[in-house]
Amino acid sequence: MKALVTGCAGFIGAQVCGRLAADGWEVVGIDDMSDGYDTRLKDWRRDRLEESLNGRFRFTLLSIGDRDGLETLIEREGPFDGVVNLAARAGVRQSLMNPWLYFDTNVTGTLNLLDLCRRHGVPKLVLASTSSVYGDGERPFREDQPTDRPLSPYASSKKAAETLCYTYHRQFGLDVSVLRYFTVYGPAGRPDMSIFRFVRWIAEGEVLALYGDGTQERDFTFVDDIARGTVAALRPLGYEVINLGSDRPMSLLSVVHKLEEFVGREAKIDHQAPAPADVKATWASIDKARTLLDWEPSTSLEDGLRQAVDWYLANRALAAAVRLE
Repeated sequence: MKALVTGCAGFIGAQVCGRLAADGWEVVGIDDMSDGYDTRLKDWRRDRLEESLNGRFRFTLLSIGDRDGLETLIEREGPFDGVVNLAARAGVRQSLMNPWLYFDTNVTGTLNLLDLCRRHGVPKLVLASTSSVYGDGERPFREDQPTDRPLSPYASSKKAAETLCYTYHRQFGLDVSVLRYFTVYGPAGRPDMSIFRFVRWIAEGEVLALYGDGTQERDFTFVDDIARGTVAALRPLGYEVINLGSDRPMSLLSVVHKLEEFVGREAKIDHQAPAPADVKATWASIDKARTLLDWEPSTSLEDGLRQAVDWYLANRALAAAVRLE
């Protein structure tokens, strides 16, 4: 079995590549190594994939926006049994500053992959989507509830990509699983997300910027659990939208206090105005993932946070140097 994984040097992408290789897949990974966040982390993840996967992983520098380049790669490396599209411009607040970039990658890039799957007979595509499509909807978020009021261009772009996936399923029979991820965290995480930043600020004695009063809740989901669910979604399902979350929301202040305990240092919290595109809380209903994927999270928040802290301290020279914006 052979899979094409886009965004393979990303936080989730690297974990998915490792999981696929461990399950016996041959993995072709592509990434444009864009500067949406500090590329030193992407280099670190890619290097470890190439070192550890014993020839089961091959990397190509390529953007999903490059339709001709994708065509050449599929002709050279195919046939593929599945595509896992993890390449994206992510981030709610950043998308308010340059929404065009988000639509170019998240919508047009997804369209490129869908059409190449159609024309080259790739039977399966898995799309990484986001809990942000639910906006301020009723919690817990269920896959069948309305998602037509997103609060950011990022969420809008992911919703548009989801609808393209349905079109290609309905018109061309492509088997597509859309996975809505909920606040993914863990070792070597994205430096623009809360857990990496909180650990950094606490460990280095820097001011911890906390938007709002800290009572807002997130359904934090450990990256290994997300990777396991993503690989499970490569099975034939038709067209399905599936939440992957922990089903256990936690307040940001509670997370900060737990990280203080693990780092062994008190946070210097600076409460800032709430971000207008942030939702008050997220909470995933994961009944569908249990039924269709035989999946549920296995890593507790406490264990996952400890692993994130341990990675930071073990890789401090890198982690303390990467830019956070």
